Amino acid sequence: MIEEKFAYGSSFIHKLDPKIRILALIVLSFAAALCDNLYLAVIYFVISIILIAMAGLNRIDVLKRLKPLFWFLLMIWIILPLTFDGDIMYQFYWLKITGQGVILCCKITIKSITILLIFTALIATMTIASLGSGLHKIHVPDKMVFLILMSYRYISVIEEEYKRLLRAAKFRGFKPGTNLHSYKTFAYLAGMLFVRASLRAQRVHQAMLCRGFNQKFHTLDDYPPNRLNSIFLMGISAASLSLVLFEIMCA
Repeated sequence: MIEEKFAYGSSFIHKLDPKIRILALIVLSFAAALCDNLYLAVIYFVISIILIAMAGLNRIDVLKRLKPLFWFLLMIWIILPLTFDGDIMYQFYWLKITGQGVILCCKITIKSITILLIFTALIATMTIASLGSGLHKIHVPDKMVFLILMSYRYISVIEEEYKRLLRAAKFRGFKPGTNLHSYKTFAYLAGMLFVRASLRAQRVHQAMLCRGFNQKFHTLDDYPPNRLNSIFLMGISAASLSLVLFEIMCA
């Protein structure tokens, strides 16, 4: 199973209804993604930091979540300032760093980190069952919700199946390499993995029907209605709308 490291806690964010968190995420992340002003992007970043603090998440664990993103941003910082047209800020022989390229890198960096922090604070702090329940409450199609929940449940199962197939191939003398035999073997492994996954899916579906599955998933997490949910969503919406309108007025 995929680890739900941040899903259990007693912070203010953890007590919010999943539906409210999903709606707040949609509003805030879209506003941050569409922002084209560097200073307003910093404000969105500050809001994401506040959400992380409200969720009571460990800073080291949050930074570990950001590590894959840092590698992508490093590539952006290496390529974009040298290839983006604009005023030359620094030149070393044929290498030219433009000011517009650096500013664009700053915007991409701040907005990327901001959106990932928002997702971490609002989505990673709920279980997958709560996420499915929240998506169902905002009228996301049932098939999409089922697909998310079942994919989450069986990704690790498929991974274990692949490891067993690869282990069996190695016991028979298979040594991976950059040759046609290795490519064919991995193609056979992929095909067999799909076959076994399909057969397992049929068995799981039959087992669920035998246990009375009625096309709905339920969660034991209880989120009684309270005024804090409405206040939080209204606050996020008001802040996002204010920043969007301010950017339009300043454009």
